[in-house]
Amino acid sequence: MIFLGVDGGGTKTAFVLINSEGVVLAQHETSTCYYLNVGRENSRTIITNGIVEVCRRAEIVPDIIDYSFFGLPAYGEVSADVAFLDQIPCALLSADKYRCDNDMVCGWAASLGCRDGINIVSGTGSIAYGEHNGKTSRCGGWGELFSDEGSAYWIGCNALNLFSKMSDHRLKMDILYDLIKSKYHIDVDLDINDLVFNKWQGDRTKIASVAKLAYEAAVEGDKESYKLFCTAARELAMMVDSVRKELEYSPNETALVSFTGGVFNCGDIILDPFIHELANLSGNYLVCQPKYNPSMGAAIYAAKISGNPLDGAVLNKLKIGE
Repeated sequence: MIFLGVDGGGTKTAFVLINSEGVVLAQHETSTCYYLNVGRENSRTIITNGIVEVCRRAEIVPDIIDYSFFGLPAYGEVSADVAFLDQIPCALLSADKYRCDNDMVCGWAASLGCRDGINIVSGTGSIAYGEHNGKTSRCGGWGELFSDEGSAYWIGCNALNLFSKMSDHRLKMDILYDLIKSKYHIDVDLDINDLVFNKWQGDRTKIASVAKLAYEAAVEGDKESYKLFCTAARELAMMVDSVRKELEYSPNETALVSFTGGVFNCGDIILDPFIHELANLSGNYLVCQPKYNPSMGAAIYAAKISGNPLDGAVLNKLKIGE
């Protein structure tokens, strides 16, 4: 049997085809299909072209795919748009051979191999999702304007705020201030407004990229940047703890927690305070490394919801990054 997994993140869309023997048949990566950013028709084109391309690489036609799962950003967050998103794959796939849902499901399936537990995503945006004894729950992911706490976008916005405070001498000028001026060739500090509002047009991906500078500054000893990552960790831990409560874990029951998204590539700067914050909340968490990448998680989930879950031996053959 052949399964297609599609992970539509805020910055890219990844496709992977696998079979029931644990062989990766093909992969493909393209730009984001986030329809609230790129528009409905562009989103449709990105998804359908991606299906065609990953099938071309596997030397198959879409008709022979047994089941597919599409994890789409913002799915379910605008009720009026769900029908549109659900019908996008219909151009190439039979409606009874795929399912669409939010891309948070890809992160959960990937990080825990579809086992009960909670996944926290901190990429361009942030969201927590978990499953336990047949129950599901999500927390966060309300969008970048007033949510997405602990995400790269949120860190980027707060890093720009730190820059402004350092420039105004509300905070001591430190490493982050110099990194931002150097990276973006800012001679006059107020020109950061021209960069963000005019040249970038407030683009969420570009603002999220500022988080990399905050990470560099924190590693080099910038105290405010380090505190920013500690605050991000606290926000992410609170999301996980909220999901735990909704999933009705018993007080003494250990909940598996894993993580996905680019912010966690920062390593100990985010992971150490995240684990510390979890320990100070409901407790009884076991934080584990993600098993697969999100697109692989989507393919594994496709197999599960088709009624043909992959067994342990097959799952062991599928490696992160394949």
